[in-house]
Amino acid sequence: MWGILIALISGALMSIQGVFNTGVTKQTSAWLTNSWVQLTGFIICVAVWLFKERQESNIGSLFQIDHKYMLLGGVIGAFITLTVILSMNQLGPAQAVLLIVVSQVTVAYLIELFGWFAVDKVGFQWSKLVGVVVAIIGIVIFKWK
Repeated sequence: MWGILIALISGALMSIQGVFNTGVTKQTSAWLTNSWVQLTGFIICVAVWLFKERQESNIGSLFQIDHKYMLLGGVIGAFITLTVILSMNQLGPAQAVLLIVVSQVTVAYLIELFGWFAVDKVGFQWSKLVGVVVAIIGIVIFKWK
C-alpha cells in the first residue's frame, strides 16, 4: 500500500516539477533552468545524506558499484529534466505527461522482459502488451479534437 501511495506522490511531484521548470525556462533558458534544478536537488540530497545516511554508506561505496554504467543516473536525470521542460512547453502538461508515462511503462516493461541493466528477467505476458496498446489508444483518444 505504501508503494502505491509513494508512486502516486512521485507522479504528482513530477507533474508539478515539470510545470515549475517550464515556467522558469520561459523567463530564462532550458539549460540554465536544468542547471538550477540539478544544483538545488544536489544540495538537498547531500544535506539529507549528511544528516541521515552518512553512517550507512560513504562516498567511496559509489566507486565499488558492480555496473559502473549505473552511475550515469545523474547525466540521464539532466536530460530527463530537459526533455520534460521541452515537451511540456510544446504539448502542455497533460499531453506531455501522458506521453512520458506511456513511454516509461513501455521501456520499463522492455527492460524487465529482456533483463537489461541487471534487472531480473520476466516472461512475456499478453496482458502487459495489451495494457501498453490500451495506453497508446488512450493517447489517441486524449489528443482527439
